[in-house]
Amino acid sequence: MAAYIFADIEVTDPKGFEEYRQKVPAVIAAHGGRYLVRGSACDIVEGDWRPRRCVILEFPDMAKARAFIAAPDYAPLAALRQRTTNSRLVLIEGYAP
Repeated sequence: MAAYIFADIEVTDPKGFEEYRQKVPAVIAAHGGRYLVRGSACDIVEGDWRPRRCVILEFPDMAKARAFIAAPDYAPLAALRQRTTNSRLVLIEGYAP
């Protein structure tokens, strides 16, 4: 069953984040992931949460999503993202009716 990583990203260092933005797609793809949403505008329809930059990644399953998050080739990019943004990430298991 598919798994998703939802990220709410507030960029605090645009120049530094640009390096992350350029390099991370290849690493995501190498781990079987793909973008469903990348930096799209978010309209709040209910509640007081105020996401900044919304990203949704899809992976074939939870194991692959977790492997991506823990991958040695992603670690330096994760550190770069953490230095250049305030980020909140959520791993979500998909639903198959």
